[in-house]
Amino acid sequence: MTENAKASIETQCAARGMRMTEQRRVIARVLEDSPDHPDVEELYRRCATVDEHISISTVYRTVKLLEDAGIIERHDFREGRARYEQMRDTHHDHLIDLRSGKVIEFQSEEIEKLQADVARKLGYRLVDHRLELYAVPLEVKAKR
Repeated sequence: MTENAKASIETQCAARGMRMTEQRRVIARVLEDSPDHPDVEELYRRCATVDEHISISTVYRTVKLLEDAGIIERHDFREGRARYEQMRDTHHDHLIDLRSGKVIEFQSEEIEKLQADVARKLGYRLVDHRLELYAVPLEVKAKR
């Protein structure tokens, strides 16, 4: 299970009374063991190496079920495909490398404070937010 993640996806499903088939268990385990934010097609490829009988439609249905239950979170990082990660106990933001597509998670107390200050100055109390930074590397390595 990834750092700062809640209880396992399977445990959360059981707590919600969701039926866990063996294929759903495979999807849950692969997703929570993912070091990145896979889209459904990548998740399917990874699951198929564990269970060759799993179908992409089963992966789509299970991801939707887990998202609707608030167990996983959907991200749209401007690439036309949704990517997923397990919900976390602690807040984090994302920096997306537009060249490689790599997603880097980070935390910044300064940014958190600034966002709350902005909301307060505008007459609001911040209750939730999502920050996604889209960037390119400062230095491009020369091709030889």
